[in-house]
Formats: sequence, structure tokens, C-alpha cells
Amino acid sequence: MTAPNAPEGHSQPPSVPPVPPGADQVWAPTTDAPRPRPDYRREILVGLALVVGSAVAGVLFGLLWHAVAPRVPLYSDGTAVYLRDPEGEQQIAADGWFALIGGCFGVVTAALAYWLTRRRGAGLAVPIGLTLGGLAAGWVAWQLGTHLGQTDILKLAATVPKNTDFSRPLQLGAKTAIVAWPMAALLTFLAATALFTPKDEPHLPHPLPPQPPLDPRSPQQPQEH
Repeated sequence: MTAPNAPEGHSQPPSVPPVPPGADQVWAPTTDAPRPRPDYRREILVGLALVVGSAVAGVLFGLLWHAVAPRVPLYSDGTAVYLRDPEGEQQIAADGWFALIGGCFGVVTAALAYWLTRRRGAGLAVPIGLTLGGLAAGWVAWQLGTHLGQTDILKLAATVPKNTDFSRPLQLGAKTAIVAWPMAALLTFLAATALFTPKDEPHLPHPLPPQPPLDPRSPQQPQEH
């Protein structure tokens, strides 16, 4: 059929259905771009650097603990060595200083690790390196702090007069204080990651191309009543 008043021999172009309002804003789903493969070699190097660096810092940890931790007072009567204050809390204070210093070192190392790896990232190498490095640092500090100076109580007692107070070599009574460094490091790193790492924005789908305008020559479809 031909449209009324249309020249003979010319057929009417196919009618284009009207485009509903806002059709040019229809969104089409898109697929996410493939993620780059992780660099496992770099992650291993980052983890090893954290372990070695923390262990080296454990030397400073041990020296500082040996310098500030209180000592348990002893005395000797020439035949045996006794505690001057059996109810004293010097040993508890020494353990507390170990945990406090280790926690401070853990916070500092975690903050540095986050700041150095925040742009390129290192996956699980950072928390694993902080944990193993903190344990290594605690062991180094423990061994160094307790082996500085004279460690044999009997030989130490022989060098002082009778009934004269002297200090017992530094000891770590609560061995669980070694985990203060890695615990503080992990909590600090997780907090920094949650607070300062920008969130990934969702991938918005691409809009469909705009629809062609309606042909003014096409007759409008009659509206149904």
C-alpha cells in the first residue's frame, strides 16, 4: 500500500517506532577488563625485606629494653643467693616494658610498610612479612637483652660483698610478650589499609548510541481510545 497523496511508483518508507523518552540513556552491561597477573617475585622480595629489616631492628629493640627495664634485686650471704623483695614487681615491669617497646616498634614498621607499598601493593607479602619479621625481632631482642653482661648469678654474687644488693640478669618471664610486635604491626597495617586506601569505583556500563530521529514523513499511528 502507498500513503495517501504519495506519488505513484514510490512506496512509503518503513515506519520507525517512536523512541520512548530517555531511551538514549539506556545502559548496556560491560565486562570487566582482565586484571594483570600478580608479580610473585616482587611480593617475595617485599616479604623478605620486611623480615630482614624487622630482625635488624630487633637489635635496637633489645638494647633499648636492656637499658630501661627494671632489675630484680638480690643479695648473698656467702652461701646462697636470695631475693631482696620476694613480693616485688620488677619482673612484671620488665615484661611490660618488653611488650610496650615491641608494640611501638610494630606500629612504626607497619606504618612504614604501608607507606612504601601503598601505590604498587604487595598482596599478602606485607602482612606475612610483618608477622614473621615481628616474631624474629622479638626473639632477637629477647636473646640480646638477656645475654648482655654477666648472666651467671653465682659468679655475679661472688663479685659483690656479702649482704650487698645486686641486680639479677635481665630475664623475660612472660614469653608471650614476643607477639606484641607482630600483633601491633598487623593491627596498624589493617587499620591504615581500611582508612587510607581508596576504594575501587564500580565499572559503569557504556551507554547505547543515540537512536535516530523520527522520520517526519512517516504517518503517526492512530492512538487507541
